[in-house]
Amino acid sequence: MKPCSVLPRFCADPENPCNEGSGCSSLCPERVLKMTRLMLGRTLERICKAVLLLCLVHFLIMMILYFDVYSQRFDIFSRFSGRNFSRTHHYYNLSRPNGTFPTYLAAGDHFLPSTKPETNYTPSIKPVPPCPEVPPGLVGRLLIEFSSAMTLERVQKENPDVTNGGKYTPPDCKARQKVAIIIPYRHRDHHLKYWLHYLHPILRRQKIDYGVFIINQYGEDTFNRAKLLNIGYKEALKDAEYDCFIFSDVDLIPMDDRNLYHCYDQPRHFAIAMDKFGFRLPYAGYFGGVSGLSKVQFLKINGFPNEYWGWGGEDDDIYNRITLNGMKVSRPDVRIGRYRMIKHERDKHNEPNPQRFNKIQNTKASMKRDGINSLQYRVLEVTKYPLFTNITVEIGKPPPRPPRG
Repeated sequence: MKPCSVLPRFCADPENPCNEGSGCSSLCPERVLKMTRLMLGRTLERICKAVLLLCLVHFLIMMILYFDVYSQRFDIFSRFSGRNFSRTHHYYNLSRPNGTFPTYLAAGDHFLPSTKPETNYTPSIKPVPPCPEVPPGLVGRLLIEFSSAMTLERVQKENPDVTNGGKYTPPDCKARQKVAIIIPYRHRDHHLKYWLHYLHPILRRQKIDYGVFIINQYGEDTFNRAKLLNIGYKEALKDAEYDCFIFSDVDLIPMDDRNLYHCYDQPRHFAIAMDKFGFRLPYAGYFGGVSGLSKVQFLKINGFPNEYWGWGGEDDDIYNRITLNGMKVSRPDVRIGRYRMIKHERDKHNEPNPQRFNKIQNTKASMKRDGINSLQYRVLEVTKYPLFTNITVEIGKPPPRPPRG
């Protein structure tokens, strides 16, 4: 057999590289193949370990994000605070400790103290402490979606502590304000169910003493949002001594429960970053969507205008009233003032108001005569449902528009 002169560098024995006595021509290729397989196996093993490590890191990151977003669906975070805690306060299964809240408060933001007189407690009843300015059970960012079916029965089961008329009082502390949530409304049953589904748990976690008032415009005449808000203010005060008023559209849902529905030392604009505007404030004077004023602030600007029939303009008029009366609009941090809007077509009989631009320019002249002091309406029905109070009102018709030219 011919010696293996071309393979000695691959053989194991340098003195007898081809093991000529036992047929190196067949033995050396086997050793080469074995060493090649061994090296390939080690390389694949290292690659597999690296891939497995990356998968593990990816899994841990996904689990952290999962519990951060979906923690409101589980009670894992509430189990550490007591064996029966979730039974007594079952809505805390939506909560997790949140230590980042103070960084989101603007330097000039201050809650307004309640103007209600202190109740005279009997000696046998221990008074409850005041609710904290930053409730400990807040969740933070919320997952808001409108794809699942929603019913009032489901919302009622989720909020058994909400009493008739849509009212709630924190059982373990004394709220700093008594808040009326006022919603202008007509033909929005679908939107109202989602609003109640999301807002009741949020307001309860915020430790707010509140009531929900749906101001339903009767008939099919042109819609008048600002006038309905004025009516909500007056009708809510017939129900209780509210000192804070939150005015909210029914199709706007906050995406962070750290956006506290309180009144502040300046009029408050809550919905500063809607998804339809790319989560940005559309312009500096925007005051639409969701806003809040104390009773004193509301009366100082003579309430809202009654003459804006149709869509648009009334929120800019309100902003002008605030600034003309020496106040400033306060807003939350843009990271928590985010809102999702339930998509819908524009309502019938709520077409854009062609006179709105002229009216906005005349706010200074009109605000003293047009407002809460000139409000006229007729209450047709007041019905207290388990989750809200419905007030159906007749508000009249818009005046005939002047002919063009």
